[in-house]
This record gives sequence, structure tokens and C-alpha cells, in this order.
Amino acid sequence: MASKSTGPKGISSKGIGPIKPGKVPEPPNRQKAQNRQTSHKRQQVIPEAVSNRMARRIAIATGVPTIMGMGVFIGSYLLVTRHIAEVPTGVTLAASGGCFLLGVLGLSYGVLSASWEDAPGSLLGNEQIGVNISRLRSSLKAMRKGNSPE
Repeated sequence: MASKSTGPKGISSKGIGPIKPGKVPEPPNRQKAQNRQTSHKRQQVIPEAVSNRMARRIAIATGVPTIMGMGVFIGSYLLVTRHIAEVPTGVTLAASGGCFLLGVLGLSYGVLSASWEDAPGSLLGNEQIGVNISRLRSSLKAMRKGNSPE
């Protein structure tokens, strides 16, 4: 069963096959550049000071619980190997899992507690959480309607 080729073969979004006359695909680099230009117009930029604030809060709010989660494994190992206490495996897993879950929640806290104003805000940023959640909701509503958020 030999198949006839009707023209030059190429790769398109529909797969590999013959290229239809008059439809020459654009090079991938040009397509990526055009996509970047159009998506850049639609995106809003987070100010550098705000992103630095978010990064610091995320590093602390996720880093501390993650280190605690690893510490649970080390502490449990030391307790068991030195015959100080018999720690059930389930307790070790539950305690470390709780710490890692706290780290995941810390990720959201770090983003939502950062102030978007020029002033850095308070140490914990609790007053910013409500403001940032309402901003997030309004942004999601605007995206659903097809409008770009302010």
C-alpha cells in the first residue's frame, strides 16, 4: 500500500502531512514573537517593589513550614534511632504533611498579604488580605466578561 504524495510535506497544527497550495505556515519564531506582542499588550505588570514584597513574604511563609516539615523527619529519625521514643510512622507523616500543607497555604498568604501601595504596609499584612481578595475577584469577573481589569 503506497500512498501518493500530493505536494511538499510539512508540520502544521493539524499534524504532519501535505501542505495545501497557498498555505505556507509561518516560521515558529515569528508566531511566538507575534503571540508575545499581543499577550504583552493584555498583561498588566506588577510593580517591582510589590513583587519583591511578595517574594519576601512567600519565602518566609513557605520556607519556615517547609523546614519544619523536614525537621519532623529528622527529629523522628533521631528519636527512633537513639531509642528515646517510639514514634509511629503515621504520626511522622501526618506531622510533616501538616507542615508542608501550612507551607502551601503560606504561598497564598504571601501573595495576598503584600501591599500594592507605595508604602510597604504592616509587618504581617493582615489588613491587605481583604483588599487583595476583592481585587482578585474583580479581576476574575472582568476576565469572564472579556474586559481587561484596570
